[in-house]
Amino acid sequence: MYSFTKPSRDSVTLLAGLGVEGDVHAGVTVKHRSRVAQDPTQPNLRQVHLIHQELFAELRQAGFEVSPGDLGENITTEGIDLLGLPVGTLLHLGDEAVVEVTGLRNPCLQIDTFQAGLLKQVVGRADDGTVVRKAGIMSVVRTGGVVRPGDVIKAVLPVGPHRRLERV
Repeated sequence: MYSFTKPSRDSVTLLAGLGVEGDVHAGVTVKHRSRVAQDPTQPNLRQVHLIHQELFAELRQAGFEVSPGDLGENITTEGIDLLGLPVGTLLHLGDEAVVEVTGLRNPCLQIDTFQAGLLKQVVGRADDGTVVRKAGIMSVVRTGGVVRPGDVIKAVLPVGPHRRLERV
């Protein structure tokens, strides 16, 4: 059975080219319902969802109670500017796993079903009117491996020029 939130675990296993073992979004082609309806043969650029722990603190200050896994992410990070990374950044997670950053998560209305008003907190507008998405980033698994809480994350930026993250 699929649930919006995901349980915290002692580890997750990333499978090269697929995603998180046992996750509803794992696979070579798209798994998100709306994307499958558009074209089920699209490549899955959303195999692993990462959110920065700092977002939870920001949401708590706005009156929301959100914990790791609540927004459907597979991996929660701390101390790395996920939203500022360019497309193609390689994130080395722990001893083995490597994911390649593909873009920003484009949150859907399910977030408001989880907690009313939450969507406005994770998607807003900058002063110039551009949309700002803060609900984490998406990636694909390049090298599989086990990822555990507390594992070190090392970001390797692609050769420039860098492309800003866009929704995927």
